[in-house]
Amino acid sequence: MTSFAPTTSPVIQGNQIPRKRLYGIMAEFHDPATLMAAADKVRLAGFRWWDCHTPFPVHGLDQAMGIKRTILPVLVFGAGLTGTTIGFCLQAFTNAASFSIWALVWVTGYPFLISGKPLISLPAFIPVMFELTILFSALSAVGIMFLFNGLPRWNHPLLASKRFLRATDDRFFIVIESRDPRFFASRTEQFLKDLGAKAVELVEV
Repeated sequence: MTSFAPTTSPVIQGNQIPRKRLYGIMAEFHDPATLMAAADKVRLAGFRWWDCHTPFPVHGLDQAMGIKRTILPVLVFGAGLTGTTIGFCLQAFTNAASFSIWALVWVTGYPFLISGKPLISLPAFIPVMFELTILFSALSAVGIMFLFNGLPRWNHPLLASKRFLRATDDRFFIVIESRDPRFFASRTEQFLKDLGAKAVELVEV
């Protein structure tokens, strides 16, 4: 097992080079079974800010990590319902109302009578309501997903580790971030070693 500790900051031309900030500690595992067992112990230890990185989906890893279902579907449903409501109100105003509203300019509704049909005809409104429902749902799903994942992010501290490059090949990793309330560098490093990690590395920003 190997570990890398941050070095002291050298002084060049009288200016002290700022010391890098610790992002977290990364532990490397050689097989998914060991990773699963380690993830379960990390969860039981009470860590909150940590993640697993694998070259392929590992069945049951979400349960081992204690990951709960995302609230994203609820938010997307709300956005779709908003699109439906806007589609209905828009058509009701433009086809069945005669008052004016301010929308950068004054806009006035116009009651549109066609062969004695009702001004508010839900079957006729369905196409526009459907399209706005899909539009709002799709855009919100992508936008909120990016927001929840902290994207776009052009670089990540883990990408500076040569060891982490094998995360897309044949290695499995657990990374505990330094912002976790239970994180203490020396104790967390020893904890990961005790989980059977083949290597433990400090990751700096």
